[in-house]
Amino acid sequence: MSEVPEELIDFIRSGLNFVVVGHEDPDGDCVGSQLAMCSLLQRMGKKAIPCSAGPFKRPELKQFEERFLPFPETHEELKVIVMDCSVRERVGDLPIDGFPSAAIDHHDSNHPWGGVIFLDPLAPSVTFMTEKIFRSLGMDPTKEEAELLFFGLLTDTGFFRHLDEKKPETFNTAARLAAAGASPKKLFGMINGGKQLNSRLLLGTILAKTRSYFNGKLLISGETLEESRRYGMASRDSDAIYQLLQSVDGVEAIVLIREENSNECSIGLRSRDHVDVAAIAENFGGGGHKNAAGCKTQGSLAGLEEKIVAAFKKWF
Repeated sequence: MSEVPEELIDFIRSGLNFVVVGHEDPDGDCVGSQLAMCSLLQRMGKKAIPCSAGPFKRPELKQFEERFLPFPETHEELKVIVMDCSVRERVGDLPIDGFPSAAIDHHDSNHPWGGVIFLDPLAPSVTFMTEKIFRSLGMDPTKEEAELLFFGLLTDTGFFRHLDEKKPETFNTAARLAAAGASPKKLFGMINGGKQLNSRLLLGTILAKTRSYFNGKLLISGETLEESRRYGMASRDSDAIYQLLQSVDGVEAIVLIREENSNECSIGLRSRDHVDVAAIAENFGGGGHKNAAGCKTQGSLAGLEEKIVAAFKKWF
């Protein structure tokens, strides 16, 4: 895994006013790394505000939404740090262009955006990378910062179930965060507890519609706009669906298609091992990791399913 570039440390130390942004439709790793980075900068005597284009769809993120502020109108000596993203388009309509910038990301990117780049595709999460930045600056995380960092680490690793033997350093980071006061038990309840009954009913509906391709190696399901309206956006629980479908014998890849509006769908892709779903997502304007990727694209659920099946033919 990569070490923190000296250019990034200099970028942080030399600035006074920062805006810390993340990608659209943020997840726990994005939110946790943004808020922890802002807290770190503020403890260093700097001004720092978190900004996000949203929306905050995931139930476990609702408690953090009010902490995100509009992009500042005063731009004097402003620096921008982009967390969990190194592609400009994924930041949304936030006016970040033209400022000294840095990008901190663990997704593969052929053309990363930003003046200073800290890109580590081998890192399990950006919160993992952010904890490295803390140590490089000689700072220990507070209890709240440790909880934010552990929150992102747990969400991106699926409570460590996505890790293999090649990343033992992840557990050293987890031990340091726990020693700083972050409780895995508390965070598990935050991430997985408090679900509405509708979320379980929607989950059952999506599972019941799952279709099998290539002798069970590929499973595809989806969520229509009508189902979103019936059960509510807060009922979405992608991780639970992926986890259940990955337990099916013989499955190698899973795709979940959701209608976001009448003309656009979001697509989530997961794979067990050899299938590179990031490469497939790139065909639809997205990206991610080898075993977890996603995108948004024009089209209907039915039409996109046919194209996705065709994209998987080379793998199966």
